[in-house]
Amino acid sequence: MLTQLYPKIPMRNKEITRNFYIDSLGFEEIAAADFHEYLMIKKDQIELHFILFETINPLENYGQVYIRTNSIESLYEDFLRKQIDIHPHGKLQEKPWRQKEFSILDPDGHLLTFGQTSN
Repeated sequence: MLTQLYPKIPMRNKEITRNFYIDSLGFEEIAAADFHEYLMIKKDQIELHFILFETINPLENYGQVYIRTNSIESLYEDFLRKQIDIHPHGKLQEKPWRQKEFSILDPDGHLLTFGQTSN
């Protein structure tokens, strides 16, 4: 039986990644020890792990993470209030597959899409 998923996502710079996810998106670091090449963060029920990959090119990165939420409008408004850049093609909208979604890019070019099933 599968119980949890912790994606390992490449990062170029641990401090920049840490600052973006913690300071901007409100995650918290969960590692008991500080490993130079590894970062673990958590927010609510979401946990992400990052591995150092200094040569990743954000302009050629097609990495994507889909994160479900139960409060898409308030999350979107919170990001706007914090002046987090919304992807130009990722404004909050209802999709044909009955999801409300919006997207942002992290410092390494990973597309983070937040979604909630529409009523």
